[in-house]
Amino acid sequence: MDNYDYGTDPDYGAAAPNKSIKGYQIIIIVLAVILAALSFLYYNQMSTLKQEYAIERDTLTNRLTNLMYQYRDLESENDTINKYLDLERERADSLLESLTKERNFSRAKIRQYEQELGTLRTVMQGYVKQIDSLNTVNERLIAENVNYRHQVTTQRLRADMAEEMADELSTKIRRGAVIRVRDIAIVALSSNDREVTRANRAARLRVEFTLSGNELSEPGNRAIYVRITGPDGYVMANSSGSMFEFEGEYRTYSAMREVDYQNQDLPVSVYYNGTGITSGRYAVEIYIDGYLSGSSEIILR
Repeated sequence: MDNYDYGTDPDYGAAAPNKSIKGYQIIIIVLAVILAALSFLYYNQMSTLKQEYAIERDTLTNRLTNLMYQYRDLESENDTINKYLDLERERADSLLESLTKERNFSRAKIRQYEQELGTLRTVMQGYVKQIDSLNTVNERLIAENVNYRHQVTTQRLRADMAEEMADELSTKIRRGAVIRVRDIAIVALSSNDREVTRANRAARLRVEFTLSGNELSEPGNRAIYVRITGPDGYVMANSSGSMFEFEGEYRTYSAMREVDYQNQDLPVSVYYNGTGITSGRYAVEIYIDGYLSGSSEIILR
């Protein structure tokens, strides 16, 4: 067996370092490949996350935008609720602006926005219930008010009808209480109060009639106005001051007398002492208590 001296071989010292360098190079290459693979995986993962975050952002933006539209559609006649609704609308606007400007998106940020969005939705649902409740109350109050007005109107109509009926009854009673006159006649009298058959011999006229009994009339003194219209169409009067009121206007009367009426038939005679007595057709009207109680036409020859 040959004894070889490695210490004296010049190629032995150079081979060992070369092998070490090659080993390091292989390790570096392997590490570089691993790093490249990890970088590729990291890049793919980050791209996937960015896509997912973009989808999450769009979803949150759409949900928040729809929620803002729902807030804008909420209306109430209650000033306090309207005030708080304005505050919630401002919160929603601020959240949407923050979401739009967000650059460092992450799972934690997504959960934060989802929580705030959920809070806004819960608050809105509470206001929806309050508004619906107030609307229900208002509708009930409106219905009660309409019913009350209907009742008031009905009662008022009944009161008006009762008043009309009372007025009508009162009018009927007043009309029923009118003292009627019957058996009207004119008698021509001479200067010594004898009846004459010719008007040209008469010095005055006596108007005779009967007041009919009426239990509805109030008993007591009555002023009786007799109005005689002569053949010439003029009212005969003792003086120019002989006036009485009838239906809001003053009329001339021919003769007047007061009697005591006690709800029983009462014969009455009234005298006209003026001039202008001629033959012809005479119209006689008798007024008592502001009513035309009787009238007749009589011919004197």
